Amino acid sequence: MPQQQNYSIKNSPLAQFFLTLFLNNRFFYALFGVVISFIFGFIYPLIFPLAKILAFALAAILILDVILLYSTSKGIQASRLLPEKFSNGDQNFINVEIKNQYGLIADCTVIDELPFQFQNRNFELNAKLQPNEKKELKYVLRPTERGTYSFGDLLIFTKSTIGFATRKFSFNANQMVKNYPSFLQLKKYDLISLNQTSLEFGIKKLRKIGNSFEFEQIKEYVQGDNIKDINWKATAKRNHLMVNQYQDEKSQRVYSIIDKGRVMKMPFENLSLLDYAINASLVISNVVVRRHDKAGIFSFSKKPENFVKAERRNSQMNLILESLYNVTTDFKESDFGNLYATVKSQITHRSLLLLYTNFESLDALHRQMNYLRAINKSHLLVVVFFKNTELESLRRSEAHTAQEIFDKTIAEKFSHDKRLIVAELKKYGIQSILTSPQNLTINSINKYLEIKAKGLL
Repeated sequence: MPQQQNYSIKNSPLAQFFLTLFLNNRFFYALFGVVISFIFGFIYPLIFPLAKILAFALAAILILDVILLYSTSKGIQASRLLPEKFSNGDQNFINVEIKNQYGLIADCTVIDELPFQFQNRNFELNAKLQPNEKKELKYVLRPTERGTYSFGDLLIFTKSTIGFATRKFSFNANQMVKNYPSFLQLKKYDLISLNQTSLEFGIKKLRKIGNSFEFEQIKEYVQGDNIKDINWKATAKRNHLMVNQYQDEKSQRVYSIIDKGRVMKMPFENLSLLDYAINASLVISNVVVRRHDKAGIFSFSKKPENFVKAERRNSQMNLILESLYNVTTDFKESDFGNLYATVKSQITHRSLLLLYTNFESLDALHRQMNYLRAINKSHLLVVVFFKNTELESLRRSEAHTAQEIFDKTIAEKFSHDKRLIVAELKKYGIQSILTSPQNLTINSINKYLEIKAKGLL
């Protein structure tokens, strides 16, 4: 019974009034002026009546301000509009709609209770609304962790032009949004798979004629065509030179393999290498499907997980997106032996394998080289690993003190090791991409297009 009584008291109109009413600095400044006038009134009796008039005026204005704010129970209406899902590492726009139902100008401060992942305790928006005006406020969030984001209440603090008091409106806007791998990047690069002559970001999609395995059509010979492709039967029928034209072979299998061991937890610009690899895998899978090849993915550390077989069905991208949503690092040492066994048993057709991992030293590569060479015998393996952009910046900076010279020398050594890794992979016929995290997606697409253009797969 005491608990129920306490609950009813807390939710009584009087309690709600005091819980939602706040006095502003403007009122306390005016109150301070009245107090000063009373002090001078004791010293100079002629001022005392004026001080009392000011005190009554201050009280009257405060009461008037409170009456204006509480003249209606629904003076302000507000709602938060969230996207269906967040795109990891990208700018996501949030809309807040506010409607002023007062018959006066309302000065509003909006405080949205953001998810704890953003660690933002000073977030607020400001808006001034005319009577019966409706406004839409926008702000941007950049999530850097995949998972579920929970929003709390939407709080609106409203004051009139008098500005002595503020009324708080609280809207129970508890909402949850899932943060998926960067599907906004997927849309950004979508034109690359459709536009045959796209040059954006340095990408050019090449149409390889005459050197592939898939026949496209017979056409008239023009200067520059390969004379080895002349179709003599068609030439005899048409009485002028005709040539066979070929196009890139379709329905080839491309797998994105994501190392989720501890080496991929290193952060750059608040995103881990794992998240960069996940975002790039989503985009490259979309480009592969758009080019009529088959895209698949899986991740590994101690054992393979999140396996999506390479296909070109309508639901393939949704399957890949949902699978990538659940990829998390387990901080373990990755087992490349298990990776080799998985590739051998699960991927029976020759495929392009984009392996997203990271090697910081030549010794780390040598420990896994036998497995990489074994995989490359049956498939076309591309090892994708990362430059340390902070060390690269340090390597290019000027050194003045002994400590700075020492730091720069160490940075040079690590950078040189990365280049040695590329050379070592090339020595055994394994292709590689050494890239900064920011350029991972575009470099992966370029490598895929290059391999298709050269007919290596």
